[in-house]
Amino acid sequence: MIQYPLTFLLAVLVSAYGTPIARSAALRFGIVDAPDGKLKEQQRPIPYLGGLAIYAAVLVALAVTFEFDREVLGILLAGAIVIVVGLLDDLRAMRPAVKLAGQCLAAIVLLKSGIMIELVYLPLWMALPLSFLWILVITNAFNIIDVMDGLAAGVAAIAALALFVVALMNGRPMIATMALALAGALAGFLFYNFEPATIYMGDTGSLFVGLLLGSLAMIGSYTRVNQIGFLAPLIILGVPIFDLLFVMHVRRMRGQPVFLGSKDHFALRLRRWAFSKRRTVLLSYVVCVILGACGIGLTYASDLIGTYLLLVLALGLLVCAHLLQRIDVGL
Repeated sequence: MIQYPLTFLLAVLVSAYGTPIARSAALRFGIVDAPDGKLKEQQRPIPYLGGLAIYAAVLVALAVTFEFDREVLGILLAGAIVIVVGLLDDLRAMRPAVKLAGQCLAAIVLLKSGIMIELVYLPLWMALPLSFLWILVITNAFNIIDVMDGLAAGVAAIAALALFVVALMNGRPMIATMALALAGALAGFLFYNFEPATIYMGDTGSLFVGLLLGSLAMIGSYTRVNQIGFLAPLIILGVPIFDLLFVMHVRRMRGQPVFLGSKDHFALRLRRWAFSKRRTVLLSYVVCVILGACGIGLTYASDLIGTYLLLVLALGLLVCAHLLQRIDVGL
């Protein structure tokens, strides 16, 4: 089917063309991430606004190759809301509480468009709050993991491709097309974002990417073979979810505010320990590929094999968290 390769190629081309334009605009208006000698250790200010190119690439690719039904429009509208929220935050014009309120509004738009967790044994009164919470968690997980050149964009692209495979195997063309459009947009953006990055996606991009992946993962089909397949999205998006939970845990143990910036992220700890930036990012890609394959496999495994797989992954998560916590980050 030509629709899928066309969607991916269009998204790559629009993103690769639009990212330098976004970079020039960010430099012109001073929308940059300036080094501070603490968390931001880059040698020079790096422009934001890469998220605008990513959003435009997704929008153009979908406009050419796919029809905008209610679900697609709902996701794109919610995405536009977080784009505005992220842009204002990149301009340093938004307080955290207002930023969260904007994300809540986007989540409500998704729910009103019928984008929510769909499980036969999950009643509506539980599905609604769980869907709302899931969107906020995944949106902020990608916002938090965006701490190193190419990390968030590459991890998101791999996760999008995993969701594309699941959707393709289950006959869900809307999810498959949107996931592939996002993967293509991120691939085009990575030409400029991989080390050494010349542009960042900023909150504009990380919030949009998180919301789109959270939405697509939430409405996929995972339980045709077994009843534990519904956990597949947690595995496919395991890298950003792990970083979010790990950072929250470490900061709470230290008695610091959960959303305070620090060097507690797994990528920064690996960088501090023994890896270069590039190796840290590439290792994260490998882990994301493995988790994506495990998530896909979980949807088609027997209940017994699926249970064993979940136990192994849970044990690996605990071991990694313990080892990472022992790394001195020099606080």
